[in-house]
Amino acid sequence: MMLGRSIARLLPVLALLFAASRLPAQAPVATPSPNLAGLAHVAIRVHDLDASVAFYEKLGFVRAFALSRDGVVYEAFIKINDRQFLELYPATAKDPQIGFLHVCFEGNDLQSVHDYYVAHGLDPNAVRTAGAGNLLFTMPGPDTPTGPQNMEYTQYMPGSLHSKDFGQHLGADRISTQMISVAIAFKVPPAASSFYLDKVGFVPYKPTADIGLSSLYFLPGAPSESIRTESPELGFKARITLAADPATAAATLKQRGIPFKTGSHYSSADLTLTDPDGNELLLHSPR
Repeated sequence: MMLGRSIARLLPVLALLFAASRLPAQAPVATPSPNLAGLAHVAIRVHDLDASVAFYEKLGFVRAFALSRDGVVYEAFIKINDRQFLELYPATAKDPQIGFLHVCFEGNDLQSVHDYYVAHGLDPNAVRTAGAGNLLFTMPGPDTPTGPQNMEYTQYMPGSLHSKDFGQHLGADRISTQMISVAIAFKVPPAASSFYLDKVGFVPYKPTADIGLSSLYFLPGAPSESIRTESPELGFKARITLAADPATAAATLKQRGIPFKTGSHYSSADLTLTDPDGNELLLHSPR
């Protein structure tokens, strides 16, 4: 009799366990991508380093420092703000192709970013100390017209050339104080967009179903800065968007004798100007 009552008390529990076993398994919760601090630099190879530096100085930017070998400068750092630079490399017989090389993202904890990518099936190389004294790692990204994108990540370290320069070489009359977007040409832009969404956790400006040839993706943790996935027609050209008030910028450019046109690929209100190698700078008022 007691055995029968015990079994009776167990029946509801067994029924619940059976019902739970029939429920569909829940998908694992995705781990959010670690935040990035922002766009650190864009690297460009130029045909005449002195001419390119002179052009950017005319825009009010300053060459903060440079790296040299055997007395010859092989990399000049044009300062936009304390955390953003243009890195200019002169063309050589070994590397003659001028134009866009890579964009570098800044991380507050680079080892954590690296380890997250490894855990999610990506293939970054080991974190190391680069020539300017900062931490650095790179990894292959989506296919560009010339091969996998070189994705570069850095963390500014105490004592590096960048950290020592904090608060210095900030041109008082520079045309902009922030780089807000960088365009990258990809072989298959929708595939590149999926990579930035699904693999490295960037945030789309518009719904993923509306991915086009020029889609905007904000950095996780840095919602005012972004990359654009462009069509292969962009080629080797760098296309960089800087924050600026177009009306004020237009007056400044006219005063300095720097040609520009009104409108860009993205907005009729933008100003577009080109450097000596045909790379485009877009002056845009962020909203």
